[in-house]
Amino acid sequence: MSEIEGIKVREYGGSGPMVIVVHGGPGAPGHAGPLARGLADCFRVLEPWQRRSGDERLSVAGHVADLHELIESRCGDIRPGLVGESWGAMLALAYAAAHPDRTGPIVLVGCGTFDPASRARLQTILDERTDNELRQRLKNLAQEYSDPGERMEKWYRLSESVYVYDPISEEEDICEPFDFRGNSESWGDMIRLQEEGVYPAAFAAIKSPVLMLHGAYDPHPGQMIRASLEAYLPQLEYRQWDHCGHSPWRERAVREEFFAVLREWLERHIATKPISEEADSP
Repeated sequence: MSEIEGIKVREYGGSGPMVIVVHGGPGAPGHAGPLARGLADCFRVLEPWQRRSGDERLSVAGHVADLHELIESRCGDIRPGLVGESWGAMLALAYAAAHPDRTGPIVLVGCGTFDPASRARLQTILDERTDNELRQRLKNLAQEYSDPGERMEKWYRLSESVYVYDPISEEEDICEPFDFRGNSESWGDMIRLQEEGVYPAAFAAIKSPVLMLHGAYDPHPGQMIRASLEAYLPQLEYRQWDHCGHSPWRERAVREEFFAVLREWLERHIATKPISEEADSP
């Protein structure tokens, strides 16, 4: 693992086009490791762990600046592909809107919400899938774990059946503790920007091809999220799988097909010619 300006970066693969995998949460570094490793046979993959909470309040602009520093320092004169999962998909779009000339093809895996209606539908689905036993176990976490980050991590583990349809067991990634404060600051800023009308309107500046991959069992309502983006991203392509939840790379029924679709689409859309040569082309 390397580091740049306080940001840890895991690297995979030795050859092929450059792809950056952006993890979700916010505040869940390492959770996209299996997704990044699944692309390493065809691509050079960078998996940055987003900045944690500290002296300065975290913001979408700050995360975008960190991602830009990574791309400028590690990607040279090429536009890398961006593969974002959950919150990471939202951050990938925010980056591409701010730096459209530096961004290659974008893949949104289990993308988060950009409007109140989608978030309300998400909450309804979560409520419908949470039975009384699980509800009580989640409620007990407040007494069992005093640390909010540890409590949130346990909450996600207990709620796995709400998000994943039929998961494949895989070795746990070694990652940093869940950053509860970082989650609150980053997500709060994203909501502020949506309420002020910045997102998703700013995505109209994005020039890159965009692919949205979603599971029908994902509580994040894929079709509603797609509809909220299409007015600003007419180039958006959409693919949805049955028997698939929030993390397709973990789903028994679709994992193999998910990676095949993802690899083929990225290989088809990532430009191998440097930006400087593109500018010289007639």
